[in-house]
Amino acid sequence: MNITKKLLIIFSGAFLLLPTSVFAGGDSGFYIGAGVGDAPVEAVNFDESDFAYKIFGGYNFGLVPLVDLAVEISYVDFGNPSNQNLNVGVTGLNAFGLAGLKFGPFGVFAKVGMSSWNLKLAGDSIRLSDSGFDPAYGIGAKLQFSSFAVRAEYEYFDLARSSDVSLLSVSAVYTF
Repeated sequence: MNITKKLLIIFSGAFLLLPTSVFAGGDSGFYIGAGVGDAPVEAVNFDESDFAYKIFGGYNFGLVPLVDLAVEISYVDFGNPSNQNLNVGVTGLNAFGLAGLKFGPFGVFAKVGMSSWNLKLAGDSIRLSDSGFDPAYGIGAKLQFSSFAVRAEYEYFDLARSSDVSLLSVSAVYTF
């Protein structure tokens, strides 16, 4: 066996062993994060967006290599989008279950949960407020750097009686 074949076998073996040490529970445990983004609000005769922010925390169970299973709570302020006649303010307290796949430092995830939301409408001749408890969904991707991660995600909040709100955000996450 020549030296080239020996080196190829050694490097192949090292490469095959690397994922188990990198992927197995590397980012399991409690995490916190904060994000910013754009939040479109759609209601009858209203379709505007505004700057939004969120803070969140959760726990990633890290039970299976290459798979993320987590629970997460978040607070989102969707801003105050407005047009010439109406100003809308929406906030939400949310609970999600997350499932994702890890491919080295890159990962994708989906989440499903519920949102307890508050909505306030203000206009020239109208002042209304509404609240509810409705489903929320999301998909996203993350890039992990040891205990730090950057996430990009899209979340949809189905506020059945009032309007539909979504959030496209970028977040920073720290795992303890």
